[in-house]
Amino acid sequence: MSVAVSGSAAAIPYSRIRELAELAMTMDNVLKLYFGESNLPTPEFLKRAADKAMRDGFTYYTPNAGLVSTRRALADYYQRLHGVALQPESEIIVTNSGVQALHVAIRCTIDPGDDALVLTPAWPNACAILKMYGARPVELAQPLNGNRYTIDIGQLEAALTPKTKLLVYTSPSNPLGWVATEEEQKALLEFARKHGLWLLADEVYERLVYSGAETVPSILRFCTREDAVIVAQSFSKAWCMTGWRLGWMVARKDLAKRAGELNEFVISCAPSFVQRAGEAALAWGDPPVRELVTMLRGNRDYCIGELRKMKGVSLPEPEGAFYLFPQIEGLTDSFAFCKKLLMETGVGIAPGVAFGAGGEGRVRLCYAVERPILEQAMERLGGFLHG
Repeated sequence: MSVAVSGSAAAIPYSRIRELAELAMTMDNVLKLYFGESNLPTPEFLKRAADKAMRDGFTYYTPNAGLVSTRRALADYYQRLHGVALQPESEIIVTNSGVQALHVAIRCTIDPGDDALVLTPAWPNACAILKMYGARPVELAQPLNGNRYTIDIGQLEAALTPKTKLLVYTSPSNPLGWVATEEEQKALLEFARKHGLWLLADEVYERLVYSGAETVPSILRFCTREDAVIVAQSFSKAWCMTGWRLGWMVARKDLAKRAGELNEFVISCAPSFVQRAGEAALAWGDPPVRELVTMLRGNRDYCIGELRKMKGVSLPEPEGAFYLFPQIEGLTDSFAFCKKLLMETGVGIAPGVAFGAGGEGRVRLCYAVERPILEQAMERLGGFLHG
């Protein structure tokens, strides 16, 4: 064929997580621990809220930045949860998922040829989005210090180039489960200020934390309105709404204005009745979040105990999110390992190589499922490793 897909599009590697998942979807009775979602259903009150919104006429376009009522609900949420006062009309943008928030944030901060520092191992979408917009992601593996991942500011300093415009990090981390301390957040903020960088914080898992707190501290607690800081967020994880595709971003006024305008050319707006369901999650969704965290903590502790019984497997204890990212001694091809595990045992987990620098030699499993599924998965994984 003489007409081909553009070279720049062809150069974006396909997600290794999806590659494995597509294979798993052709099989029966797979224990699905590869995606970043709970298999619990969306709470009924949110389904009822969406149904009521549709019956009330919320089936039309909204402003590009989202319903004013949704943005006000988000501002109330930040005031209540973080003590942060936001201006809903000018600093909050509703998006069609957290990944779309990343898209529009990255599009507003980089030009083709720019560099962006990305703390890894990390969900691969941010690096792929950077490549889609012609930027170069510079992956920097977070060092493991004892039983906890940390940040190496010296490593960040050494990676800077005249083209560096953006720093991306995730807390709580997918896949590490690392949660940035207040000191680490302040260090990242000062680094960005010092070098004139945009700082993009993926805080999608903020409610899934095991310290006993309602949430991890948002980077916004330490920012002024002049700081070049963006927070990407989503309703997907805390309220089991992955298929609803609703997220948001918080940013400085100038970037938020441009992001809202660019929404017109990407999604126009998030679905209006879904935004109304999001308002219900913000207003009445704390009890189901607490129940979910209790379940997740039990699943995390169970899986850690089982994995640490397996020869050659080591892992730090995650502080948040709902993943384990164990290292397997001698593993050099995590994709081949996960594919073989899937084909021979029906256990679907994600290869560490999918998460960038520092990921190879590890695998990621999502423990946000019912305990019987995890029990079967741990038994089969142990047999596979020791067989």
